[in-house]
Amino acid sequence: MSDHQHEESHVIEYGNYIFIWLGLLAFTGITVTVSGINLGNWTIVIALFIACVKSWYVLNYFMHMKYEDIIFKVFIATALFTFFIFLGFTFWDYSFTR
Repeated sequence: MSDHQHEESHVIEYGNYIFIWLGLLAFTGITVTVSGINLGNWTIVIALFIACVKSWYVLNYFMHMKYEDIIFKVFIATALFTFFIFLGFTFWDYSFTR
């Protein structure tokens, strides 16, 4: 008896990669522009939001996580949840030590 795993090939066209890359460049430009504008505390919030969007695009398209099994997505979600807990504690600690 042979145990065959069904592997699907997900082909993404080069045009999509170029489009995503141009979007990432645009988001980088927006981040640089926002850093030069005095928005107070919102500057870091906007920069972190843009970084999250950019990392989502990189994970889904360049690292092909969009086509992986659910267990990999659960591991990614667990790692991100843990990261956001530590990030939240860091900002909370920083806000009370000023």
